Amino acid sequence: MGGFVITGVPDRQTKFEGKITFYLVICAVIAATGGLMFGYDIGISGGVTSMDSFLLKFFPSVYYKKKHVKEDNYCKYDDHKLQLFTSSLYLAALVSCFFASAMCRRFGRKLTIQISSVFFFIGVILNVRANDLHMLIAGRILLGIGVGFANQAVPLFLSEIAPFHIRGGLNILFQLNITIGILVANVVNYYASKSLLYGWKFSLGLAGVPALILCIGSFLITETPTSLIQHGRSADGLEVLKKIRGTHNVEAEFQEILQASEAASLVERPFMSIFRRSSFPQLVIGSLLQFFQQFTGINAIMFYAPVLFEAIGFKSHASLLSAVAIGTVNLIGSVVSLLAVDKVGRKLLLLEGCLQMFLSMAAIGAVLVANGQQNQPLDNDSAMGVVMFAALFVSGFAWSWGPLAWLIPSEIFPLETRTAGYAVAVSSNMLFTFVIAQIYLSMLCRMRAGVFFFFSMWIAIMGIFVAVFLPETKNIPMDEMVARVWKKHWYWKRYMDDGTRSLKMEALYDAYSY
Repeated sequence: MGGFVITGVPDRQTKFEGKITFYLVICAVIAATGGLMFGYDIGISGGVTSMDSFLLKFFPSVYYKKKHVKEDNYCKYDDHKLQLFTSSLYLAALVSCFFASAMCRRFGRKLTIQISSVFFFIGVILNVRANDLHMLIAGRILLGIGVGFANQAVPLFLSEIAPFHIRGGLNILFQLNITIGILVANVVNYYASKSLLYGWKFSLGLAGVPALILCIGSFLITETPTSLIQHGRSADGLEVLKKIRGTHNVEAEFQEILQASEAASLVERPFMSIFRRSSFPQLVIGSLLQFFQQFTGINAIMFYAPVLFEAIGFKSHASLLSAVAIGTVNLIGSVVSLLAVDKVGRKLLLLEGCLQMFLSMAAIGAVLVANGQQNQPLDNDSAMGVVMFAALFVSGFAWSWGPLAWLIPSEIFPLETRTAGYAVAVSSNMLFTFVIAQIYLSMLCRMRAGVFFFFSMWIAIMGIFVAVFLPETKNIPMDEMVARVWKKHWYWKRYMDDGTRSLKMEALYDAYSY
């Protein structure tokens, strides 16, 4: 399956040949297991925090309030320590992704992925053996370091090994694994809470399975050609490129990676370079996509789905089963995105997702406002309406902002600032995920149904931003983004004349990127 790149010479095309080889698929599937680790943790958090055995051991005040105090349904789980259990992971991931960026640049993507699995596995052991809250949080911090390393390295790895014409679909394997992890976690939570006194240990312990798969599997995958060439191993990079493309005719693509690596070698401090004027468009897009992704309200639903459904009147097992249904919808939506992203493009999917999420989130708020009884469960029709609108919201997110907020930042930065720029994007995601995880239950308690209108407002704002400022990156090679995207965008092109860039680097880009 070949692809074509339009060059700067009229009526001339450079062909990037390449098949979807078995080895390419193996590398992508194994690396994407990093998303399985992340997704399982997202799904498991809300489930265990609704289990009585878990609350009784680590958060007895919340358990007492849940069982014995008659208070507002929205405030049952409003506890800062309980929120810290969820959010501490993302604070650790925020810090660790900067170290992961340096490791990616210095030692490669593969080693960074391997280290992520080790940290995650150790964190799982601490969580399962935790006897008090301090040990539990320590385990969560190690899990967070693993997540930070994986979220930094895996999307870059997938984007760099993918042929450009299927880069979107291959990268979305990461998000697909996140959704699989969430669904598996929801199923595990349902059965663990139903049949096991210490189901929380079983739920938290199974997180070690994807970490073990990633750790063992990482010895079977290759380093990316880009990373090999960047580290002076051009011959190895060429051989790997031939292997994953399934052809010996890769000279055009090899030369493009080689010139990008030469340009990148001129940058000694990539974290300083991302703040130059010509990097401003990518930095803004990469960071704002992460902010907007979290302020869709998705993790408010995915973290705390069982807690949310209990808050509106579902019984414990019914709330966990509803979370399983939401997780299934999430998985199906990710498959839709994988199949559509390289055909319809990034921008159209994001805009459609905004419309669907806005209407769904507003509808949830409207149903809860109409119910109006803070201490009474919803009637059956209203409760099923909330579940239906939540599923509609999650499906819209799953084929748009879920995968694309990871995909787009991984493909828009030039090689010399790619790891640093993506680290800023990942850290932004972890920062805003931490904020939402830490404050959502308090927001739900104080704003009640209004919290859903709050997220609806942000969804409308992000839709406007995408329509006006986000360029389309479908079917454009990563090392040609500057010339074919940023220099031609109506607004961002004004930032592309950067006088601080060396003449040599400018010449390299002008000679090869067009």
